[in-house]
Amino acid sequence: MELKPIGVIHSPFNFSNVPYQGKISDKICEVEIFKEYADGLKDIETFSHIILIFFLHKHRPNLPLIHPTRWGPELRGVFATRSPFHPNPIGITVVELIKRQMNVLKIRGCDAIDGTPLIDIKPYVSRFDCVKNASNGWLEQKF
Repeated sequence: MELKPIGVIHSPFNFSNVPYQGKISDKICEVEIFKEYADGLKDIETFSHIILIFFLHKHRPNLPLIHPTRWGPELRGVFATRSPFHPNPIGITVVELIKRQMNVLKIRGCDAIDGTPLIDIKPYVSRFDCVKNASNGWLEQKF
């Protein structure tokens, strides 16, 4: 398998201050799409939100069980968490698209550190991406 970055995420975050979920951040960030992929942005500005898929380039080794300290003392299976410690260092987040300026997207709600390689962008489509009455699993009691 081979993946090639299509751009880079510019944010005010480093490894120590990145928000645990993008939705809690109101910081404006930029997604710079490399020139050879810029035509792929046609009509992206018609969406209010987009899904960013990125490579966690500062990824730590994966762990089968993790301790999500924010959510209590129990160990959890990594696949039952949104931790970055998964076997494949892939991040995914839904962000608000504020504006497009040529090959740069201004966004809000990002949880990627500065310099993160962008793998792909998908439009957020509420009809497809929002699941009514979905279970939040073990996190249900935490909200």
